[in-house]
Amino acid sequence: MTTTNKYSRQPTKQDYADPTKFKFSILKLPKVEYFCTAVNLPGVSLADNYSQPTPFRDIPLPGEKLSYDRLNMTFLVDENLENYQEIHGWLRGLGFPGGYDEFKNLLDAGSDRFPTSKNSRLGDAGRTKFAAPDTGGLFSDATLNILTSKNNPVTEVRFQDVFPISLSGLQYSQQNNDTEYLTATVTFDYKMYDFASKSDSRTTITTS
Repeated sequence: MTTTNKYSRQPTKQDYADPTKFKFSILKLPKVEYFCTAVNLPGVSLADNYSQPTPFRDIPLPGEKLSYDRLNMTFLVDENLENYQEIHGWLRGLGFPGGYDEFKNLLDAGSDRFPTSKNSRLGDAGRTKFAAPDTGGLFSDATLNILTSKNNPVTEVRFQDVFPISLSGLQYSQQNNDTEYLTATVTFDYKMYDFASKSDSRTTITTS
């Protein structure tokens, strides 16, 4: 319900959001989250809007489907490229360019959270004899923690069913005057995201 009392509509927090106060965590990428330097809170829009024709002016009406922007994260690359290889291995498992075993290994790697994904039977499309494999191991959950000016977590943005769709390359060069450490950017897609307070075990759906 919308608050109409003007005194109740005054903000209780007047501090501004600091873009440096955040912490990003993703379950499948522990070595990547440690070196995270930048991440975005994706925008959201209402897709498939339409209008009602009238003799005067067409009346705009809201659509029924949400469209989320992509989730982008930038991170410093360690000298052994371990965090870079974490994402590369995830992408390779999703694309399995070398064979079905790469996809199966990705499913097995998520068996700690999705036990039924281990030893799943894989076959050609349309020729699966048994039930389809549990694909939960393909995805991961991610959380963007918003911090206060005193670095206390206050709000969580919880992303569901995250998976990478692209990873930027690395440019080595002997012509740099100063040492500029390599960074990479990974782009994720996901199901949706919700907000929750730090102490809340469940997400908060804000519809009022």
